[in-house]
Amino acid sequence: MTGMYKFIHTYFMGALKFFYQLKFVGTENEPSEGPILVCSNHISAADPFLISAATKNQISYMAKKELFKIPLVGGVLNSVGSFPVDRKSSDVGAVKKAIAILKEGGRVGIFPQGTRRPGENPRDTELKSGAAMIAVRAGVDILPVFVHRKDNTPKLFRKTTIIIGKPIKFSELGYDPKASGEYTRIVNIIFDEICKLGEGLEKCEK
Repeated sequence: MTGMYKFIHTYFMGALKFFYQLKFVGTENEPSEGPILVCSNHISAADPFLISAATKNQISYMAKKELFKIPLVGGVLNSVGSFPVDRKSSDVGAVKKAIAILKEGGRVGIFPQGTRRPGENPRDTELKSGAAMIAVRAGVDILPVFVHRKDNTPKLFRKTTIIIGKPIKFSELGYDPKASGEYTRIVNIIFDEICKLGEGLEKCEK
């Protein structure tokens, strides 16, 4: 962890746990070392911070480039290892940055839905193939995470459960460089595992 990330993780996360009534499930599934691509459903702008509160290692997130133009916000994002992405186009630079971080042994967080989907059933949302592309080009395992809130709606002082699943081994994805539509197939596999985490929790709570 960088000094700033460690500071935020230690002090700021305590406030998040209070305001979001955080509960963590499956923290033992997070690998203690090595690169991994962290993939999750996306409900609110707080999700990267909530997931970081549940994990022990620093995660570098892609953040929309507009945020980096805000002096204080941009400074914090840079200090914790986040990097800008242009969501209005195919940002090759951001993809290369993510792959480079992973190949250097770091961890990258990405949301396959591409943007926040509050109040929607994750199963019904459109997916972007960027997560699959990054996983394939970096050759890394994927850590599935589910952010669970009642009705998939963000609200302060409403219990939020962060569920961490077992890593999906890259070798298990069966990537075939000669086949068409592989990124779409793989991102669907990844997101299916993510959704199963939330659905499993709901069954236990009934």
